[in-house]
Amino acid sequence: MNGKRITIIGAGISGIGLASLAARLKAAVFVSDKKEIDRETERVLQSYGAGFEGGSHSEKAFEADLMVLGSGIPPRAAVVLEAQKRGVPLCGELDFLFPYLDGRIIGVTGSNGKSTTTSLIGHLLGKAGFSVSVSGNIGSSLADAALRSWDYIVIELSSFQLHWNTSLSCDVAVVTNLAPDHIDWHGSYEEYVKSKSKILWTLKPEGAAVFQERDRELLGTDNCPGRAVGFRWNSDARGNSETELTADETERAVFLSSASGRTKLFDFDSLPLIGKHNIENGAMAAGVLKLLEIGGKYDGYFAGFRGLPHRCEKVAEIAGILYIDDSKGTNVASTTTALGSIPGRKVIILGGQGKGEDYAPLAEAVQKEASAAVVMGEERQKISDALRKAGFKQVIEASGMEDAVAKASSALQGKGVVLLSPACTSWDMYPNYKKRGEHFRNIVLGMER
Repeated sequence: MNGKRITIIGAGISGIGLASLAARLKAAVFVSDKKEIDRETERVLQSYGAGFEGGSHSEKAFEADLMVLGSGIPPRAAVVLEAQKRGVPLCGELDFLFPYLDGRIIGVTGSNGKSTTTSLIGHLLGKAGFSVSVSGNIGSSLADAALRSWDYIVIELSSFQLHWNTSLSCDVAVVTNLAPDHIDWHGSYEEYVKSKSKILWTLKPEGAAVFQERDRELLGTDNCPGRAVGFRWNSDARGNSETELTADETERAVFLSSASGRTKLFDFDSLPLIGKHNIENGAMAAGVLKLLEIGGKYDGYFAGFRGLPHRCEKVAEIAGILYIDDSKGTNVASTTTALGSIPGRKVIILGGQGKGEDYAPLAEAVQKEASAAVVMGEERQKISDALRKAGFKQVIEASGMEDAVAKASSALQGKGVVLLSPACTSWDMYPNYKKRGEHFRNIVLGMER
């Protein structure tokens, strides 16, 4: 890379990380973003010796030996189409980084649960005494792991990153689940699944893939070059895996079964997380370690894991009402999962900016699991219409988060759960789901005073 002209598209977390790595490789770095670049990011890029521009992609962006696309740059973006027209070589984030990663790679993707599963795997490996990097779409750039030696590199991979991937190859690949998401970016659910499936297609031949048994056909696991391991609940029909993960509701434990026998991995009660969906996340995390032949029974390994903020996180219990922050529930599948996983009488807070999803499945879940729904934000009318069409009558509209929390609390009329799980992004009202969750938390904690 010494002396090569590298243009990086996007000045977000991944773009800044790519700029840092390219600078360390002594490339001539130029960062271009169609949005304005804030002062702090400008200072960081200046410290790398990188040139930059914000607000548009000028001619200088195309004066490059290689254009590297940061996470989230879609294939139909004007800058991508223009680079292809001009013959500028294009490279995705993962293809650029892969040659500089030193360690066994565990990749985690899926529609929901991937951040928790990624963090759990990192936690379990750390408990087992290994040096571990945990990065990717989870909030820190994968570039931070480059040019260093690790025992294991655990990466949360988005469908955006995987869309461009041709070379990143995992020792173990995990697909937590599949459900419609980011249809606006990919153009269709089929294209979304195709991007997710790339984590399996590029698996190392001696590697292993862990996935939901119900997603086997969608993922096309017959074409997976390594070992294919399905997960199911014991109440579900047996799959086609020679080796499988099973969550047994009768024994309240997770098992790995193979030709050599059935091994208990952990008891449900040892997992310090709320909800049935987190049993699945824990099963996949423990299953990864077992497939790598690390450790045995993992109950003690979970100790100290607190879960991730804004993912079915308990905020407080006030006057008999439990308040749960699931602000990371930014799509229909995530919210329906949270609704079904949390017991008790529930009022749910929904709404934000949509992703082009069908709200009929959400309405069905709300009808089944919630006593009322408080709806706010840009998608308020669409969600309200879907709920009423499904015959759900307890629809309450709110002007904002303060109003939503007050109305949700009032609607319970006693004990129960107020669940913030919006099924939408936060971008109509907040810069990200974290700020939305923090606002919810602050409102709730303010009620205790």
